[in-house]
Amino acid sequence: MKFEPTKYKLENISTSRRFDDEGWLLTDPQSDKPSLIRAIYEKKQIEFKDDSCGIYKFSDWMPIHRTLLGSCAPITYKSKHLAKEFGLSNLYITFSGYWPEIGANMQTCSFKETEAYTVCGRLPKDNKKILVVASAGNTARAFAQVCSNNNIPLLITIPQEQLDALWFKKPLNDCVKFICTPPGSDYYDAIALAGKLVGSDNFIDEGGAKNVARRDGMATTVLSATQFIGKIPDFYFQAVGSGTGTIAAHESNIRLIEDGRFGNNMMKLIPSQNVPFTPMYDAWKAQSRSLLPICEDEARQKALKVDAKVLSNRKPPFSVPGGLFDSLKASNGDMIAITNEELELGCQLFEKLEGIDIYSASGVAVESLRKAIEKNIVAKNDIIMLNITGGGELRFKREHKCVSITPDFIFDIDESPKNVIKQVEILFHKREYIPFKKITEPNKKELIAKV
Repeated sequence: MKFEPTKYKLENISTSRRFDDEGWLLTDPQSDKPSLIRAIYEKKQIEFKDDSCGIYKFSDWMPIHRTLLGSCAPITYKSKHLAKEFGLSNLYITFSGYWPEIGANMQTCSFKETEAYTVCGRLPKDNKKILVVASAGNTARAFAQVCSNNNIPLLITIPQEQLDALWFKKPLNDCVKFICTPPGSDYYDAIALAGKLVGSDNFIDEGGAKNVARRDGMATTVLSATQFIGKIPDFYFQAVGSGTGTIAAHESNIRLIEDGRFGNNMMKLIPSQNVPFTPMYDAWKAQSRSLLPICEDEARQKALKVDAKVLSNRKPPFSVPGGLFDSLKASNGDMIAITNEELELGCQLFEKLEGIDIYSASGVAVESLRKAIEKNIVAKNDIIMLNITGGGELRFKREHKCVSITPDFIFDIDESPKNVIKQVEILFHKREYIPFKKITEPNKKELIAKV
C-alpha cells in the first residue's frame, strides 16, 4: 500500500488551542491544566479505502506516519438472530476478532489490534526508543503481535495473574519483552510499573487514553458501522474499563457530523461496567465528574472479583476534560452495570444466536443492551451499534496450536524506579536494542530474580 503520512493538527480540548504534533505529544506542551488532546484532520470528508488495506482503509482519520503489515479492520453486519431475540429492527454488530466467514481475521481476537496498528503507525520510522505498554491482557497480546510482526522494540507490563491472556500463533520476535507485577496485583499496578520507566530516555510511554492514535484506532469501529449502515447510529453500546473506546466513539461521531454525508445526530453512548468494579458507573449515577472516594485495597479487591478482568482500570480518564464524563454529557448518554452471572448469559446467548464465542467484556455489552431494552432506553426501530470488542478465541485455538510466554522479570509493587530501569535496560541491551554506553549496570544486590 503506497502511503503518505496523514495531515493533521492537535487540539487542546479545554482551550481549543491547535498545534503541530512535534514527535510524540500526549498533552498540550503550553498548558499546565489537565486535558485530553484531539487530532484535527486536514481531510474533512473521509475516503474509505479498499478492504485490502486492512485497518488503514480508515487512514484519512488516523494520526499515522506509516502503515504496518498484517492489519484487519473491524467488521460490521446487521444482526438477525440476536435482533429477533431482543425485538430490534436495526441492530448492527461491529465485530473485532476472529471470524473468517464475515471477514474478521484479527489474529489476537481483540479490537485492541486497532489501537496497536495505529499507535505503532504513529511512531516515526527512525524511532530509536522502546515503546512501553501497560495492559490487563488483550492490549498486551495485540501490541506484542503487531510489534513482533513489524520488528518494533516493545516492553509490556502486565499483572502476573493475567499471563494466561498472552497466547500467540507462533513464538514472538525477540524485540518484545514482558515484565510483571506480582500475584494479587491488578491493571493499575501494571500501569504504575510502566510509569517507573519514564525516567529513562531509552523508553517511550505509549500514553494510553492520552494518545490520540490509540483513541483514533478504536474509533475505526464507529467508522466501520457508519460506512456499512450509511449513517451515524442512534445508540452505541460497549463495555468499558477505561472508557477510552467510548470517548473515541464520541470523537468519531463529531468528525462524521463535520463530514456532512452521514447525518447530524449525536449517538447516545451507553457504556457498561462489570459489578462489583464499577467506579465510572458509580460516579456517573451520582453525576459526579470526580470518581467517588474508595481506598486502594478495596478497589484492588473489587477489580480482582470481576470476570471481565480487562474492565478493571482504577484510574480511568473519566474526569479529565474530553474524558468519558464529558462524552456522556455531550451525547445524553448513560451507564449500565452488569454482574458476572449476567455477562456469562450474554456470552452464551451471543454464541448460540450469532454463532461465535465472545469475550466476557463483550458479554457485558450484550447484557447491557438487554437491560437498556427492559428500561425503555432504546426502542425497536432505533439504529443501534453493538461493539463486540473481542471474540473467536475459542475457535482460533481449536484451529491453531498456540504458544504461551514466560515473563522476563516479576517486580514487587514497591520496587524503585531506578532498579526497574536498570533491569529493563540490561534486558534490551542483551539484544542490542540499547547501546551499552546508555545504561548503568546495577549492583548485584539489586538484581531481581529472573523468572
